[in-house]
Amino acid sequence: MEKAAESFSWVGSRDSFVDRPHVFSMDHLTVGRFGGNSSAGQYKNEDGCLVWMNAQTDWEFVLLLDAHNTAESAEKVLKQVEAHKAALETLLNQPLDPAFFQSLEKKVLAMFQAEEFRKVCRNVQGETACLIAVRKGKYIWWFSVGDCLLYLFHPELAEFGQYQLNQRQFYEWIGQVNTFEGAVPCYSSGTRELRQGDNHLFLTTDGLVECPGEPFAEPKVIRRCFKGVSNEQGVSALLAEIEKNGVRDSTTIVSWKVQVTEKGSLASNQ
Repeated sequence: MEKAAESFSWVGSRDSFVDRPHVFSMDHLTVGRFGGNSSAGQYKNEDGCLVWMNAQTDWEFVLLLDAHNTAESAEKVLKQVEAHKAALETLLNQPLDPAFFQSLEKKVLAMFQAEEFRKVCRNVQGETACLIAVRKGKYIWWFSVGDCLLYLFHPELAEFGQYQLNQRQFYEWIGQVNTFEGAVPCYSSGTRELRQGDNHLFLTTDGLVECPGEPFAEPKVIRRCFKGVSNEQGVSALLAEIEKNGVRDSTTIVSWKVQVTEKGSLASNQ
C-alpha cells in the first residue's frame, strides 16, 4: 500500500507561511516554505510545489512554481499536472532506456500545449515560472520555464565549481503571458548522470538567492549550510537566515540526497 507521504501538493494561496518558516520531510526528501516577512511588506505567497515519489520503482518527481501578480497561474499549472498524474506515473514506472526522458518530455510538452489548458491560461491574472525535476536511477532530468533554480551538489563537481544544472530565464512564464502560446515554445530541458556517492539535489524559488544582502547568491554557500547536519536542519538554517535578513519575497525549497553506487563516467585516460 502506498504511503500518504509519497504525494504532496501545495500552493501559497492556500497557506501563505508569511512570517512563519515551515520545514517538513517526506521520507528522504525535505520541503521548506517561507512566505516572507510582513515587516518588509509581504502579505501573500504565490509559490507552489508538488512532490511525488516511488521508492519501489526508484524515482522522484518535483514541480516548483513561482508566480506573480496572483497565484492563479500556479494553481492552474498544479491542477493540470495533477490531472495527468496517472499517465505521468505510468511513464515514470517504466525501466530506464535511451528514450525514457524523451517520452517524459513529450508528455510534459503535450500537457502544457493542450488547447484546453492554454485557454485556461488566457483567463488567469498573472503568470508563473515552472521547474520540473525528475530523478530516476542515477539520472536527473529537468524541464524549466523561467527563473527557478536547480542545483546538484557533489564533491567531484564542486572541484570544478559546477553546481547549477539549469539556467535561469527571466522572460519565460506559463499563464496570462504564456511561452506555449508562441509560434515556438521557449523552455529548457536537460539530463545529467549523477556521480558515485552522495548526490544532493536542491530546487529553490528566487527568494533565497535574491534575499537582501544576497547571503545565498553563491551556490557553494548553500552547499556549506548542509555540511554535518541533516537535510531538515540545512533547509531550516537557510530559511532562518533569509527571515533574519528581512526578505520580502517568498521562498520554497525542495532538497534531497541520492546515493549512487555505480561509478560515474570518467575521461578515458583517468
